[in-house]
Amino acid sequence: MSRTAIIEGLLFMSGEEGLSLVQIQSVLQELSREEILNEINSIKRRCEQENHGFELVEYASRYKFVTKESIYPYAKRLYENLITPTLSQAAMETLAIIAYKGPITRVQIEKIRGVSCEMMLKKLVARDMIEAKDRLDAIGKPLLYTVTQNFLDAFELDSLQALPEIEIKETKNELFES
Repeated sequence: MSRTAIIEGLLFMSGEEGLSLVQIQSVLQELSREEILNEINSIKRRCEQENHGFELVEYASRYKFVTKESIYPYAKRLYENLITPTLSQAAMETLAIIAYKGPITRVQIEKIRGVSCEMMLKKLVARDMIEAKDRLDAIGKPLLYTVTQNFLDAFELDSLQALPEIEIKETKNELFES
């Protein structure tokens, strides 16, 4: 297997978190820093071509694959066509956490839910129910998710203050309880 394929696979597996150069070097110890950077730049150049729907970016010294902006109108259509009138239990849980605790990071949501939610967040963004409005001022600069006006419209709310009050019991897993 080529070292390019290994780097691509590692970056793909890392998802939204991405990987630092140090993390990549820890796996590909036989390559120098310069060789790894050359491979990363080669991947970036190939992804910049118009026949790719994704690109390799570097944010806060972390490399990750992201969907090209030109794809979002198509993703929106995809999810509009797949949307049923109701939301799944996982979608409702994720939306509730964001509505009550937002702005909130993916990691914080996963800590509360106890399961990975990366794909759910992408689907909810594509459905315009949530948005990544800012970044947390912390290591890695994680995205902060909030609900959108479309969320408020869908649930016929004037504002987040109109959400029903719930009792939140802070437990080891920070689960919501009513």
